[in-house]
Amino acid sequence: MKLFYCDTCGHPVFFDNASCLNCGCLLGFDSKNLHMLSLDPGDTGTYHSRHLSLEFRYCENQRLGVCNWIIPVDHSDTFCRACELNRVIPNLSQPSYWKRWKAIEEAKHRLVYTLLNWQLPLLSKHRDPKRGLVFDFKSNSGQDISQPVVTGHAQGIITLNIAEADDVEREMMRNEMDEVYRTLLGHFRHEIGHYYWDLLVKESDHLHGFRTLFGDETQNYASALERHYQVGPLPDWRETYISAYATMHPWEDWAETWAHYLHIVDTLETAYSFGTQVHPRSVQTSKWLRSDVDENAYFCEDFNKIIAMWMPLSIALNSINRSMGASDLYPFVINPSVIRKLEFVHGVIRSESRRQV
Repeated sequence: MKLFYCDTCGHPVFFDNASCLNCGCLLGFDSKNLHMLSLDPGDTGTYHSRHLSLEFRYCENQRLGVCNWIIPVDHSDTFCRACELNRVIPNLSQPSYWKRWKAIEEAKHRLVYTLLNWQLPLLSKHRDPKRGLVFDFKSNSGQDISQPVVTGHAQGIITLNIAEADDVEREMMRNEMDEVYRTLLGHFRHEIGHYYWDLLVKESDHLHGFRTLFGDETQNYASALERHYQVGPLPDWRETYISAYATMHPWEDWAETWAHYLHIVDTLETAYSFGTQVHPRSVQTSKWLRSDVDENAYFCEDFNKIIAMWMPLSIALNSINRSMGASDLYPFVINPSVIRKLEFVHGVIRSESRRQV
């Protein structure tokens, strides 16, 4: 995520800010240009950009305190590009569920920011029932106990158990699943990977390359899932996969790799916005531990450049976390096989981005 600025006073503002903490002006995120705009109230719920001859209104979910995106007044939509993707939201009569929904929306809006940056196909099923996307945010409360809510993707429907928005419950699940990393944003990045496999790979020229790197996805998924949870991954899985879960089935290997590509690119954009450099002071340090994050990875065509910026940065960030007594920020090892898979994901995304220009 890049660093935003108030276009009235120039003070840094963050992606989910509704007002500038320095000058107090209202803020709204313009999803068309991916800019934060300062606003003045107009008539009948409209707002004027202070420095552009444009008029907007807030997304309907702004009233509920979970969205700060704005919509041009000449558009008939009541929900923004992110919120229009919702099909089921938590029951807001439960006081604790609003807090969970807010955390979910913050993560989902960050995901949509990424997709808009690359101009990937992004339509709600309300507009395109066949190829569109929707999100169902559900709880186990009131559910048949024999059929609990399972986070996952199926035919353009991404379901999230809202328990994942509770830090304690998510950490308990992470320990139970013996995972090194589990976040709301990570869930969204993984599940959207399944959606874009269907859209960008399944019936495309990329399919042969996918099978060469990830394997034959036609193998029975249910059997692979059962085998994974009964037997677990092979002892040497770290030599060819990014995570133990990626070993389960080629679809999961793709979704895990896709999610990590999004982790890497978005973190690099943040580092780029802050002018980050990694230059260890030791004269004996190898060159591979040095890097200038001098290009926005979202628009970098050269995958080798992305990896060259990421490897030193991730090592530095892990070291900083350890200095605070925290777990590694990026607790993964990127082996040569995973690098080739990440490069494949990069190629699929870049080719689609170029096609949309």
